[in-house]
Amino acid sequence: MTPPVTPPVSTARWTGDWVAGRLDVHLRTTAAAGGLLVRDLVGLAVRVNPRRVHLLVSTVLGKHVPVDPDVVRAAGALLGRLVADRLTGVDSGVAEPGGDLLARALRDGDAGAADRLVELAGTAPAPVPDVLVLGYAETATGLGHLVGDALGADVLHSTRRPVGIAPAGGFEESHSHATGHLLLPDDPALLAGDRPVVLVDDELSTGATVMDTIRGLQEVAPRRRWLVAGLVDLRTDDARADLARFAAEQGIEVDVVVLATGRVELPPDVLARGAALLAAHPHPGPPEPGPATGPVREVAAETTPGFRDGGRHGFTAAHRSAMDAALPRLAEQVHDALGPAPGRVVLLGTEELMHLPVRLAAELSGRGVDVLVSSTTRSPVLPVEDPGYAVRTALRFASHDRPADGPGPRYAYNVAAPPGGRPFDAAVLVVDDASRAWDDGPTALPRVLAGAVAGPVVVLTVPSHRPTPDPLRGPAFGSYAPDEVGWLLTDLSDVPLEAPVEHREAAIQSGRAHYSESLPVEYQPGAAYLELFEQGLAASARRLAVAVGVLTELVLARRPDPPVLVSLARAGTPIGVLVRRWAGRHGLDLPHLAVSIVRGRGLDPRALDHLAAHHDPADVVFVDGWTGKGAITRELQAAVRAAEAAQPRGFVPDLAVVADPGGCTDLFGTREDFLIPSACLNSTVSGLVSRTVLRADLVPIGGYHGAKFYRELADQDVSGRFLDTVSACFDDVADEVADEVARQSAAPVDRAPTWAGWRAVEEIGREAGIADLNLVKPGVGETTRVLLRRVPWKVLVRPDRVADLGHVLHLAADRGVPVEERPGMPFSCTGLIRPGRGDA
Repeated sequence: MTPPVTPPVSTARWTGDWVAGRLDVHLRTTAAAGGLLVRDLVGLAVRVNPRRVHLLVSTVLGKHVPVDPDVVRAAGALLGRLVADRLTGVDSGVAEPGGDLLARALRDGDAGAADRLVELAGTAPAPVPDVLVLGYAETATGLGHLVGDALGADVLHSTRRPVGIAPAGGFEESHSHATGHLLLPDDPALLAGDRPVVLVDDELSTGATVMDTIRGLQEVAPRRRWLVAGLVDLRTDDARADLARFAAEQGIEVDVVVLATGRVELPPDVLARGAALLAAHPHPGPPEPGPATGPVREVAAETTPGFRDGGRHGFTAAHRSAMDAALPRLAEQVHDALGPAPGRVVLLGTEELMHLPVRLAAELSGRGVDVLVSSTTRSPVLPVEDPGYAVRTALRFASHDRPADGPGPRYAYNVAAPPGGRPFDAAVLVVDDASRAWDDGPTALPRVLAGAVAGPVVVLTVPSHRPTPDPLRGPAFGSYAPDEVGWLLTDLSDVPLEAPVEHREAAIQSGRAHYSESLPVEYQPGAAYLELFEQGLAASARRLAVAVGVLTELVLARRPDPPVLVSLARAGTPIGVLVRRWAGRHGLDLPHLAVSIVRGRGLDPRALDHLAAHHDPADVVFVDGWTGKGAITRELQAAVRAAEAAQPRGFVPDLAVVADPGGCTDLFGTREDFLIPSACLNSTVSGLVSRTVLRADLVPIGGYHGAKFYRELADQDVSGRFLDTVSACFDDVADEVADEVARQSAAPVDRAPTWAGWRAVEEIGREAGIADLNLVKPGVGETTRVLLRRVPWKVLVRPDRVADLGHVLHLAADRGVPVEERPGMPFSCTGLIRPGRGDA
C-alpha cells in the first residue's frame, strides 16, 4: 500500500473541522497527484438525509461553494489529462507538477497557478482513442464536460429531467437525496459501438453507482473497457474488491483514475450523531426575503447555430465549437447588463446546468470581472455559521423547474454572506428556458437571490436543446396503419380524463377549467344513428372524394417540393390520410403527421420542433376537415407567426381544408357546407384517438400534448371503412377533379379568404343574446360536435339544406334540442351551446 502523504503545516482552518470534531469523522490521504490532499479537494457538511449523514463538499466543482472558475477548469483539466494518460498508457509527467499547482491554487488562492495548470494539462497530449465521457447528474455534469474537453471526446450526462423520449438507460444512486438518473441521448449512436466509456463523478464512496451503470449499459451496448474518473476515491478495501470482482464476472476492464485517494473513517453511531446535530441545528425553512437591494435584469441569450446548453442529450465536437463561438457574445451580454463596475459577482448555474456557467464565468474573468461560480442544487444540507464548516449559509427557494418528483424546494449555498460578512455586489443566474418555471412570488429564485446580494441580479436564459419524441403509430396507438399517420402526441390512454358533459360544461363556462384539460365521455350512438352515418357516407363519399382530389392537386401545385402533411388532430387526421392517398396516385409517398392545436393555447410547440428537426418547414402544409367561423384558422396563424418571430425556421401557416364555408383560407376543395361523414362520430371514425388534452401535470417536459387511444372501442371502429369508402371513389371522380382544376386554372377563382363565417356568427350571437362567440358553432361538423360533446341549446338550419341533415336532426331529437330554421346562413346549420352553465 502507498504510504500516507504527510500534510503540510497550515494555519488556515479546514472546512471539515466542525463535522470531524462532532461526528468523529476523519479523512486520510493515501495517494494523490503531486502534493494534493483529500482535504484540499473537499470539506465536510451534514446532509439532511437519514441514509447518509456526512457530505463531502467539493472545493473545486462550483456546486456548494462559489469557486474561481479557473480553479474549476484546472481541476477538470488535470483529471482529464490523467485519464488520457491511463487510456494511452503514456505517462505525460503532468500528475506531480499539476497536483502541486492545484494545491497552490486551493491553499494560497494563487489564480496564476490554476492558469498554469490549464496550460500544462493541454500541452503535447498523446493521441487519445475515441471514447465517450458520461458525467453523473447533478454534481458531476460540469466535471464530465471538462474531462471531455481535455480528451476531445463526446459527452453525455445523466439527468433527472424527463423529456418525453424513451431513455436509453437509467440507474439509482442509493445514498443520494434524489435518486433517479436517466440517460437520454437524442442520437442512439452515441451509446452504440464498443468504444471505451469514461464515467465521471466527483467522488467514489462505494462504487455501487458505477457497477449499476455499467451493468445497465452492458445490456444496451456491451464493451470491453471502462474507466472511472473522479476527484477523490474514498472506497473501503471491501468496496474496491467488490468492483474488481464485478469486472471479472462481467469479463471487462474497469480502471479508476482520481486526483486523490484516501479513507473516510466513521464511528459506528454516525447516523445517530448526525440526527442529534440536525435536531440541535434545524434546517432553514421557507425564506423570509428582505427587500431586494438591486434590480432583476432579464437577458435572452444570443447564441450561435448549433449551440447546445450541455450534455443532457449528447455533446459532440460540433457542439463544443458552437459553445466556444457563442461564449464571447454571451459574456458581452452579461457584462453589459451588470454595468461598468459590477464589483464582486457570483455566477450561479442551475442544478445540472453547470458547464456553461463555468465557461461563462471564465470568459467574464478574462474581461476583468471579479467572479466566482457556483450552482443551485436539490440537496438539502444543514448550514452552520462556522469557518470550519463547508456550508455556512443557505438560500432556500421554490423550484425553478418542473421535475417529475414534484416542485420541492431548492438551495444555493454560501451565496448569502455570513453574519457580519460582505455580500456579493451582484449575481448572474444562468437558467435554460425549459426549466424556467418560477412566478414573481417572494420565494422565486431571482427574488430570493436579489435579497442576498448588494446589487443587480442578471438572469441569463439560454435555449435548451430538447429532443422530440418519435411519433406514435398504429397499432400501438390508434387504428390507422403505421404508414398512414404518425401522431405527435403523448399517450394518455391509462389516465382517467372523462367528465360528465354537464359538469364539464359548467367548469368551462365558469372559467374554472379549460376545455382542453378534460375529455367528454365518448358518445356511443345507437343503431338508428349508425344507420344515418351509413346513409350519409354512401350519399357523400363521392362528393368528398372530389373535394379531396381538388384540394390535393392545389396543395401539390403550391409547393415546389412534395409537401409534408400535418393534420390538426383529430378532425383533420382522416382528411390528411385521404389527401395522402390521393397524392399516392401521383407516385408520391407524403409524410403525414398529426399535431395538437388548442383554442386559446396555440399549436403544440414541441410538434413544431419535431417538424423542424426532421423536415423542411417550408414544405409543411397544415390540414383540417372544415372551417366555421375561423377560430382555429386564426389560432394556427397566430401560433405559427409567434413561433417564427421567436425562431425563424420557415413555417408558413397555410391551412388546407376540404370544405371552407367560413371563407377562412385559400386552400380548399369546396366552400359548400356539406356533410363530411367523419364529423358524425368521435373516435370511432378518427382512428380510435380522443380529442387532444393539454395539462402540465400530464405532459412531460419536452413532451407533446396528450390524447387517448380507445382500444376498447375496436369492435365499433369504422375509421378504415370510412377511408376506404371515400378512396374507392377516387378513380370515378378523377376526370371530374381534373376538369375542375383545369377550369380554375383557365379562369382563376377568387380564393381569397372572405371571413363570411365570422360575420355570420357575430350576427347570430347578437340575435341570440350570446356574448361569448365560442358558444356559437357554425357548420355541419361543428354542430355535430355540439350535439355529441357539449350542452346544446338549439340548432339553426337552412331550410334548403334540411334534406342533407338527417344525422343532425336525429341527434337533436335524441337530446331534446329544438331546431329552428334560419335562411341565408353561409352554413347548412349552426349549433348553439346553452350559455350560463357556469353555476351548474
